[in-house]
Amino acid sequence: MIYFLSVLFGYLLGSIPFALVIGKVFYHTDIRQFGSGNLGGTNAGRVLGKKAGISVIILDALKAFIPVGIVSIYSQNASIWCGLAVCVGHCFPIFAHFKGGKAAASMFGFLLAIAIFTTHNWLCFVLPLAAFLITLFISKMVSLSSMVAAVASTISLLIIQASALVLTASVLLDILIIYRHIPNIQRIRNHTENKVKWL
Repeated sequence: MIYFLSVLFGYLLGSIPFALVIGKVFYHTDIRQFGSGNLGGTNAGRVLGKKAGISVIILDALKAFIPVGIVSIYSQNASIWCGLAVCVGHCFPIFAHFKGGKAAASMFGFLLAIAIFTTHNWLCFVLPLAAFLITLFISKMVSLSSMVAAVASTISLLIIQASALVLTASVLLDILIIYRHIPNIQRIRNHTENKVKWL
């Protein structure tokens, strides 16, 4: 029962579309109608400005970090599935017609929670973050940086010899993030991918 409740809890929190909420409440703008139409921090920053973009990124990360921390008090294993469910909810939110973001910020919230509450090893957060920042500095593409970071997270977990459950969740998260970035991959190949200008 705790696994079911943890996954449900994670999915519902992940489904909160902070980009949509901030856009409508503070800017009277539905960002789904502008830019990429994506409910994530990058599009929020592109459409609404730097302040909104950073706010969405922080909130999207926290909505993964907080529930994993809470559930880990009761069950470490259930907390891993809770975190993965948050990322799924972010991508396919029930509160926004199942059309959400691409889980980059939520992934980092999840990885930070794993580092603190599960593995007790900062490498599984620091290495993906470094990979993201370096790739972003070189390419100026959040999409490419997010995918590189996702793969780096699994590599870091292999390095620290994380449990099979954590590794499985990481691989599933990699698949989810790469799947959500398929249109971006095509644009990268065609040299037409948007480059971030507001960070």
